[in-house]
Amino acid sequence: MNDRAALDLLVSQGPLTRTRIGELTGLSKPTASQLLARLEAAGLVRTTGNVTGRPGPNAQLYEINPTAAHVAALAVDQQGITAAVADITGQVLGEERVGTDAVAEDAPNRTAQLVAQAVDGALAKAGLGRGQLHGAVIGTPGALDPRTGRLRYAPHLPDWHSRALEEELAEALGMPVTLENDVNLAAVAEQHDGAAQDVDDFVLVWADEGVGAALVLGGRLLRGATGGAGEIGYMPLPGAPLSRGGERSAARADAGGGFQRLVGAPSIIELAREYGAPDVRTVAGALAHDAVRAEVARRLATGLTAVVAVVDPQLIVLSGEVAQAGGEELRALVEEEFTGLALPRPVLRLSRTEGNPILLGALRTALAATRDAVFPTG
Repeated sequence: MNDRAALDLLVSQGPLTRTRIGELTGLSKPTASQLLARLEAAGLVRTTGNVTGRPGPNAQLYEINPTAAHVAALAVDQQGITAAVADITGQVLGEERVGTDAVAEDAPNRTAQLVAQAVDGALAKAGLGRGQLHGAVIGTPGALDPRTGRLRYAPHLPDWHSRALEEELAEALGMPVTLENDVNLAAVAEQHDGAAQDVDDFVLVWADEGVGAALVLGGRLLRGATGGAGEIGYMPLPGAPLSRGGERSAARADAGGGFQRLVGAPSIIELAREYGAPDVRTVAGALAHDAVRAEVARRLATGLTAVVAVVDPQLIVLSGEVAQAGGEELRALVEEEFTGLALPRPVLRLSRTEGNPILLGALRTALAATRDAVFPTG
């Protein structure tokens, strides 16, 4: 337990002296010295210079040995797969993007081939081989049903519906693989690095090509009995046709019904054209129009009101392309639309993560699992 406490401190606070580790853990100097010697011998810790500019002998600094373990994180979308490889400190060493056209549609085991290409490309840039990876976390639209092992709510990813998908990917890569809903991983990123660092009860609303939410209650993700908690794109709302015919009918913003038909990226572009901007091709271009931005804010607030009525979160984080394009102006309009509602009023924030939040969340999840496996726990 002392070893794990010291390792966690080195992960969170960076290089520390033996004295400082003793102060933070409450261990005596001899015990801290023995602990560090043990961790250094195990290849988990290494020295990294000395503290200078202080009276007396220079104290040695210790840090996590970045080569102790490596992980892969992947983010899947309809156009392809992005993979990143990082060491156990979280430093990204290589990243690769593979389009869906990299493997022929009729190729056997196409999904596994695409994933393997993305991982191998990132490994090559990192100067590593597969044997140096301890595991991979893949963020994908949809949710893995724990009862059946099948990916649900993702009919737009037809090659990802095998009942043994995790096992097939693990066999293809030669390492443990975990599949996780992409919006859930975006919420993990906000917990660690973004707008929800100080909050245990929040909802992340993802408005992009697809629409979904991640529910974090008591600091833990709520997944639901079938892995489908947070699939608010299917949620029936005034002004949107009902989503009939199951998951497939709501797979695209231009089909089916529900909340996704109101605030999905393609629907916002369509809305701008209805409002007299026929040349608009992007969400940012659509939301540049005041009337469009005001209508999207009203639609978002309507959907968020339903979520708040059920979950009563302390915070709502707006993420995805729509939130990025609308920015603070859209956020403020959504907040105004809450005025007068006989409901709790959660704080409303824009996402504060940099880069791809799904990839970052996958990396955080992979690192947590690998540290639990590699670091001693007593």
